[in-house]
Amino acid sequence: MAESEKNSKLKQQVALLPLSPGVYQFVDRSGTIIYVGKAKSLRKRVSSYFVQSKEHSPKVRVLVRQIAEIRHIVVGSETDALLLENSLIKTLQPRYNILLKDDKTYPWIVVRREHFPRVQSTRRLVRDGSHYFGPYGSVMMQHSVLEFLREVVPLRTCKLDLAPERIARGRYTVCLQYHLGNCKGPCVGAQSEAEYGRLVDMATAVLRGDLRPVREYLEREMARAAAELKFEAAQRYKQRLAALDNYSSRSVIVSARIVDVDVFSLLPDDDVAWCNFVRIRHGAVVGVSTVRLSTGIGGDERDMLTLAIQHIVEKIAGGELACEVIVPFLPSTTLLFDGVTFTVPKRGEKFELLEFSRKSARIYRAEQLKNLEIRNPERHTERLMESMRRELRLERQPRHIECFDNSNLQGADPVASCVVFRDGKPSRREYRHFNVKTVVGPDDYASMREVVYRRYSRLLAEGAELPDLIVADGGKGQMGAIHEVLEALGLEIPIAGLAKDDRHRTSELYCGYPPLLVGIRPASPVFQVLSHIQEEVHRFAISFHRQKRSKGFIHSELEQIEGIGAKTAERLLAHFRSVARIKAAPDEELTRLVGAARARKIKEFFAR
Repeated sequence: MAESEKNSKLKQQVALLPLSPGVYQFVDRSGTIIYVGKAKSLRKRVSSYFVQSKEHSPKVRVLVRQIAEIRHIVVGSETDALLLENSLIKTLQPRYNILLKDDKTYPWIVVRREHFPRVQSTRRLVRDGSHYFGPYGSVMMQHSVLEFLREVVPLRTCKLDLAPERIARGRYTVCLQYHLGNCKGPCVGAQSEAEYGRLVDMATAVLRGDLRPVREYLEREMARAAAELKFEAAQRYKQRLAALDNYSSRSVIVSARIVDVDVFSLLPDDDVAWCNFVRIRHGAVVGVSTVRLSTGIGGDERDMLTLAIQHIVEKIAGGELACEVIVPFLPSTTLLFDGVTFTVPKRGEKFELLEFSRKSARIYRAEQLKNLEIRNPERHTERLMESMRRELRLERQPRHIECFDNSNLQGADPVASCVVFRDGKPSRREYRHFNVKTVVGPDDYASMREVVYRRYSRLLAEGAELPDLIVADGGKGQMGAIHEVLEALGLEIPIAGLAKDDRHRTSELYCGYPPLLVGIRPASPVFQVLSHIQEEVHRFAISFHRQKRSKGFIHSELEQIEGIGAKTAERLLAHFRSVARIKAAPDEELTRLVGAARARKIKEFFAR
């Protein structure tokens, strides 16, 4: 591949990167990953490598010359990117990564398996029955969590062996923490192990992300302190509750409880499907990849998942699977995978890993479709139009779409708009506004009938092109009104309707007449195009209605002046453009325009 062709390809890959946080990987010509990095914004960070800069070190210049491909993984935060970068570097050992090649590990919080368990910081994850939480992206983050817990939950920090027999000997004495109120004195028998265990459960719940127990505890203690007139203590509990609202410490990138699993998710999309694969080893994500499948005719999702797992195991996963595999649903057969347990999670950390995989598949699909649109816009348009034809059960592709919407304020100033889309994109020069003339009061159906009749009777008279599809910004009622007009004009144009739910979100799609409900995924490109059309016609109608109301208000203000009628107000606005300029106009200019008597009345009116 020529150097210029390679640079063009890399620039195209960089342009398609999202602005989200994540991890990027540079791959050389042999397919080897030579560098792994993290980024707050993938596109901004990666593009910096390809900008001529004197600040680039010789090592960076050599690295850039060797890049043949850019891969990336999107995550939810900078912290997740840091943790995933650490996992991938330790697994892949890329040539140009130096700082993280040592055996440095990130800090965890451990709840010890012992009598009166302690909650401590550690860098060693030992499978001894203790509960581990993390890892945390920095020691500062981990310390802030520990300090928060110790402030809220009074647990011991000493190293004493608090076995029951040792406490019974009475050899221990309370320390300063007991006198400060940070410990209840279990070492001297002042606190039972059961009572202490309830506090440990509360701390564990916080570390797992469940803040309800500690919230209830703080609210109860705040109410008790207030009832006892201990207002300073109540204020401290209130501050801790506020801190609790901003607290977050979980990450799906690394888990102490999920050790070795593989995760698969499937994203069907018309005639193709996208299968994402996430590999977790020793509790850390060590690989993420997505493959594209051709679904063929009548492809079953369970069969697709089975074939995708087989392909990924053979080509990507090195011929092996973990003993546990997390999937969105069971594959069509499990006989091909001996010794493997398939899990379909509904909640918890495993479900979060599955959601992480689904999100990666969605991002990959969006990037591929965007890439296709850039490289081959005709093919992208053809694919989109054919999908729309199939989904809406049309006889031909809807290359020319028109959509109507009404707008009024309690029946006042009724207007309507028509937007035109060609090949799935807005054709703004063909947009049209309509002033509703024959309808009195808020009657959307009558307004729709009038506007549609005016639109298509004119197109017929002019011999202009008629649309392939008409979209109504509404459900069956609006579709019926349009159908009546088309029938009266002798036209057979397919109709679709977009109905909204109680939250004003598009929730149902109808097509044909009588209208039939169409089952279509909100994430599909067809639904997104129709939603875009709906948003555009709504925006266009509202903006026109606001202009009309604003103009009407100005007219009514001028017409309040004695001797100034609608025609005179129109003449004044056409000349001065605004009321402010009319107020500031010289007497001579007003006199020349409307006469001396009217000019004097205008000045007197605005001088009040």
